Amino acid sequence: MPASLKIDFPESLPVSARREEIMAAMQAHQVIIVCGETGSGKTTQLPKIALAMGRGLCNYPKTLPDGRPAPRGKLIGHTQPRRIAASSVAKRIAQELHTTPGEVVGFKVRFQDRLGRDASVKLMTDGILLAETQTDPLLQAYDTIIIDEAHERSLNIDFLLGYLKQILPRRPDLKVVVTSATIDAERFAEHFASRKRLAPGRPKPGDTPEGLRAEAPDLPAQVGTDRRVTDSGGGTPSNDAQRGAWGPLTPAPIIMVSGRMFPVEQRYRPFEEARDYDLNSAIADAVDELWRDVHHSGDILVFLPGEREIREAADHLRGHLSHSAVFRGAEVLPLFARLSQAEQDRIFDAHSGRRIVLATNVAETSLTVPGINFVIDAGTARMKRYSFRSKVEQLLVEPISQSSANQRAGRCGRVANGICIRLYDEKDFVSRPKFTEPEILRSSLAGVILRMKSLHLGQVEDFPFLEKPSGRAIADGYQLLNELGAVDDANALTPMGQELSKLPLDPRVGRMILEARSREALDEVLVIA
Repeated sequence: MPASLKIDFPESLPVSARREEIMAAMQAHQVIIVCGETGSGKTTQLPKIALAMGRGLCNYPKTLPDGRPAPRGKLIGHTQPRRIAASSVAKRIAQELHTTPGEVVGFKVRFQDRLGRDASVKLMTDGILLAETQTDPLLQAYDTIIIDEAHERSLNIDFLLGYLKQILPRRPDLKVVVTSATIDAERFAEHFASRKRLAPGRPKPGDTPEGLRAEAPDLPAQVGTDRRVTDSGGGTPSNDAQRGAWGPLTPAPIIMVSGRMFPVEQRYRPFEEARDYDLNSAIADAVDELWRDVHHSGDILVFLPGEREIREAADHLRGHLSHSAVFRGAEVLPLFARLSQAEQDRIFDAHSGRRIVLATNVAETSLTVPGINFVIDAGTARMKRYSFRSKVEQLLVEPISQSSANQRAGRCGRVANGICIRLYDEKDFVSRPKFTEPEILRSSLAGVILRMKSLHLGQVEDFPFLEKPSGRAIADGYQLLNELGAVDDANALTPMGQELSKLPLDPRVGRMILEARSREALDEVLVIA
């Protein structure tokens, strides 16, 4: 590590006290699971722990002992579910390392790349890492990959976890850290269960414990054919003395990190919609309730399902607050994925007065809005859901799960005692599912199948997903790809499918763009797409 780079770990963050344990686990295992609730510090401190261990580009020598230039080092990759989280986390880590963004820690999201040539830590969306598998199937650019907020179980996250499980035997130098809230920890640990070599012996080319062979499809030529197994291998022990013996199948280690949480009081304030009373009125009443008490200082975070609802609530609140002599100067700010960088940065600017932040579930997990003491939860989110009947995916406003509701409440217990007002009753909360349904069970699989075909990952039915998709969903995905001309009647990838797989778009949108290009109507169709 360069002498100029000083790595400090804030003692106020619970994960800092566990850093030696995390380092030891990373040294001993290829995959570890780090579980921590809101405020544990896992998102910002894990990349620094990897740097302190000697991983990342800045820790590689520039020259060989004989003076020749050394091969280029590798990166610490750190994925986030959303663009706004990737950029804000990168800036926060860079600030803690006393460097400028892009120098040691940078980020890459769609339409933005702030990663210097010599940067060691790369924040990105999971979609960016997934796209890189097209040109770097073994992810050779990385020596460490951190999959953050894996409990969100997006389609991209589930695919990446399955993909990493497949390539780990071919990348013995690669370390993987999966972070999650306490939910689903055991599932992730079992997913990356491994066998260790007990008896000494040099593996032969192709030496693979039996259980892994079914999960090791023929990848492209650049991946290589040497399937020597490391600690992530599965299967049964071999009696061949030259090949050594394998131990029992054991889950990946789980390291639990407590959250930095103060008590949060839950208040249920259900409301009945009427001609002159709606959700915006209920939010305004909740704001009045929270700020009416002179002892209640701090900002308010309001969770709403989407951009339209946020803009409507913002207009209503500004009008409502303008009639109050006490709250007239309060600032109302929106927070959603499509905001410009300048508008996003306003959320993190220092301010002296009261502030209300209206956010989608982008503020539910890794993105921390500073100064929040109160939360108002509308209890809904926009969820992507595929209709087998209409063959289209829709973003529907649906009630959130109990785990999501608890994540939202936890955003106000980070710096002091908090209050969370839920705009629904307790009976409604108890009746909700405990966890959010994984996206793979409610999405079209056409894009996943197309990517798997282009990467030669075998049959989708055999891919090691955490949650197996239904046969109906798989058949529906193949049918759509066939209609688009991406696969033939034998489900083999066509030249059109090869070209389509290179576009990071929904297959239907990508097909429309390719057709528009051939018809010289690209400018017009891009406006629609």
